[in-house]
Amino acid sequence: MSEQKLNMPMVALRGLTILPEMVIHFDVSRKRSIAAVQEAVVEPDKKIFLVAQREMDTEEPGIDDVYGVGTIATVKQIIKLPKQVYRVLITAEKRARLLEIETMDPYIRAGVEEMEDIPLEVAGEINLEAMERGLKDIYIEFAQKQGKMSKETVAGVTGVEGLDKLIDNMAANTPLKYQDAQEILEEADLQKRYEILAFKLVNEVQILGIKDEIQMKVKERVDKHQREYILREQMKLIREELGEDTTDTDAEEFAKAAKELNAPEEVKEKLEKEIKRFKSSMYSPSENGVTRTYIETLLEMPWDKTSEDNKDLAYAKEVLEADHYGLEQVKERVLEFLAVRALTKKGESPIICLVGPPGTGKSSIARSLARALKKEYVRISLGGVRDEAEIRGHRKTYVGAMPGRIANAIKNAGVKNPLMLLDEIDKVSTDYKGDTFSALLEVLDSEQNGRFRDHYLELPLDLSEVLFVATANSLQTIPRPLLDRMEVIEVTSYTENEKLHIAEEHLIPKQLEKNGLKTGQLTISKNAVWKMARNYTKEAGVRQLERKIGDICRKSARELLEERKKKINVTERNISKYLGNERYTYQMVNAADEVGIVRGLAWTSVGGDTLQIEVNIMPGTGDVLLTGQLGDVMKESAQTGISYIRSVSKEHKIDDKFFAEHDIHIHIPEGAVPKDGPSAGITMATAMLSAVTGRKVRADVAMTGEITLRGRVLPIGGLKEKLLAAKSAGIKTVIIPKENVVDVEELSAEITKGMEIIPAAHMNEVLKIALCKK
Repeated sequence: MSEQKLNMPMVALRGLTILPEMVIHFDVSRKRSIAAVQEAVVEPDKKIFLVAQREMDTEEPGIDDVYGVGTIATVKQIIKLPKQVYRVLITAEKRARLLEIETMDPYIRAGVEEMEDIPLEVAGEINLEAMERGLKDIYIEFAQKQGKMSKETVAGVTGVEGLDKLIDNMAANTPLKYQDAQEILEEADLQKRYEILAFKLVNEVQILGIKDEIQMKVKERVDKHQREYILREQMKLIREELGEDTTDTDAEEFAKAAKELNAPEEVKEKLEKEIKRFKSSMYSPSENGVTRTYIETLLEMPWDKTSEDNKDLAYAKEVLEADHYGLEQVKERVLEFLAVRALTKKGESPIICLVGPPGTGKSSIARSLARALKKEYVRISLGGVRDEAEIRGHRKTYVGAMPGRIANAIKNAGVKNPLMLLDEIDKVSTDYKGDTFSALLEVLDSEQNGRFRDHYLELPLDLSEVLFVATANSLQTIPRPLLDRMEVIEVTSYTENEKLHIAEEHLIPKQLEKNGLKTGQLTISKNAVWKMARNYTKEAGVRQLERKIGDICRKSARELLEERKKKINVTERNISKYLGNERYTYQMVNAADEVGIVRGLAWTSVGGDTLQIEVNIMPGTGDVLLTGQLGDVMKESAQTGISYIRSVSKEHKIDDKFFAEHDIHIHIPEGAVPKDGPSAGITMATAMLSAVTGRKVRADVAMTGEITLRGRVLPIGGLKEKLLAAKSAGIKTVIIPKENVVDVEELSAEITKGMEIIPAAHMNEVLKIALCKK
């Protein structure tokens, strides 16, 4: 590097880096810059130092505001332009390092020193030739991709001899950002300068390649749309020439269908407006498609189309009895509706909610009702529906919009008065998209559903003539306002006798047909059906029973073919051959009366069950232990029972210190099964009093009822299922709350036959019956 210091005028350039070998002109307008250029022209050698500013916004740059390396150039020409602007033509010659700024006024005068190139480390002409050729190839490729350089310019640059001159010439003739050009300018090492330039050229080539690829794709897409438009116009012209313009033809067909449509004036006006829009949207395929779908949907809706209902009560009763055994309440309600319709010629369609355990025939009775009333039947499964738009539909502006499930079901039915089954209404869920239950409020309100508005249809839809039948396993998850709009009918568990009738009249014939067996080829005895219902299934309904009958039919079909038998008879004795060992056993009544053991009755989702409550007394400090996976309500019932017993301890001659000196352990077997509810209150109290006093409890007595602190016996639910469980266990006497007597009166004689059902209003009455005499 040279040690000689040079003094010359300096111009700070904004957004421009001058490289050696450049011949360029630039404009200056700042007073100091103009003065510096004018001073350079006056000097003998006409030299000027040009350096780039770090920030373009700096108006009066100092030494810290400019880069440390610039270029020494010779001023060739100055041209004065309007508004105090001077255009300067220069020839850039050498790199120079800025040492100091000597003066700032009237122009900047700088002290600089020339920078010498650090020669290449690569030795040999072959290596140099290879580097030159490589750089030239990259530059030619860049020029071709860029497409803005003339052939003469490219030839002039690539024709330069000497690697140092070639690098400077290429850098000078490449459109780089001033920061990139500054990086090349500041590098004195020729090897590194070569690498920087080569990297930047390769990078530019890649960027230009990607840009060309994107432009090509865009061009192809535009060309495709243009081509489609031209073809569409040509097709339109051809159709017009042939008289086959489909848009107009479709519009005419829509107009004709709208005229013949049996619908309110409001609907016809809407259709007329949409058909006009359809005609005018022929040049917009997307809008045309949306409008076409909407018009077709409106034309398919049965606005005022109804089916004639059956008015024959005898026929309806015959169909209902043939399809289902039991379910008397449901059948009665439908026959009542028919009778009212026959007398008034109209009558509001009921909104019924069937509630009961799985497999009790809730969904199938709805199909049977439709057949009895000669109504169209449509089913909507609401299990897991969590979007309000599923019920009300999407607005037609959305892509892929469609009517809601209610409007779609009416469309599928083809009439405005079908029977609509809303299956699993208790399984509906809600999320951030809206409350589905709230959307159902309008649907199931007879005062509002005459003008139900679907978001897609945008027109009021009359649902007042639809016979809604909803099904649910539980009422707990259904909101109170929705429940209030429906007529709830409880579908209770089947008795064993009902299961026998259902199996003989419906399930066995159905499974025989399903498995290709004739009536005479397989017979299943009554006792075999009893055994299946009691020992192979444990359910409130008959689904499992049907599966077991299906198992017998399949095994029998195989036996008939393999062993060439003519007939198979399944009895109580050989049923294990087809179904294996018994899966369920009932805990029958205890053989002897015992202390601290009482039989309670419980309701489960698969019917009733009996619970044997055991109580032990041990020396201790007055603790109460509760085991058997009991819920909070059941634990509170046990505490209430203990408090009651302590309050009547004198009447039963219990020592005052007894409860302080003994621990009470209450256990309910089958510890893996969670248990809860207040109905075991009197059972636990009786068992505890028996254990404390040492008096035995009658083994043939079972009981159910909630207890209060004062010993009152409160009513409970699920009485039918509990009594069925007691009967299956061979219990002869059942104590129930006095307020549940009305429920007993509604039960069939088949359930209560052979059992003494004793109502009790107070614990004294319970203890009098349950405890053995001393």
